[in-house]
Amino acid sequence: MNSDLRSPLNRARGLGSAKDGLHHWWAQRLTALALIPLVIWFAISLVTMSGADYGMVRAWIGSPVAMVLLILTIVIGLHHGQLGLQVVIEDYVHNDGVKLALIVAVRFVAVLFGLAAVVAIMRIGFGG
Repeated sequence: MNSDLRSPLNRARGLGSAKDGLHHWWAQRLTALALIPLVIWFAISLVTMSGADYGMVRAWIGSPVAMVLLILTIVIGLHHGQLGLQVVIEDYVHNDGVKLALIVAVRFVAVLFGLAAVVAIMRIGFGG
């Protein structure tokens, strides 16, 4: 006997008890898609700045376009990584308490690192 009480439509949409499956799936795909041009831009920027001195790199980070793109790359990258780790945790950790603790810890670390990176970029960019 099938113990799954969801309708076939909800199973296809990925809507389980949390009603979050499809949103999570789309968020992973959209962040991956957004990271493609951002990582290419970042890699090209690193190559072009390879021989630059500290003042030149600081001025580059201070430019509005570079600052916004750096922040976007870091924030979207951390969010994408957090989403991926959450899937791994949900798939391979079977104790519900440990699973919840790990998911909360991963989100906390992603937010903490994201805030630290944004503050650092802003301080460098604005000359602080």
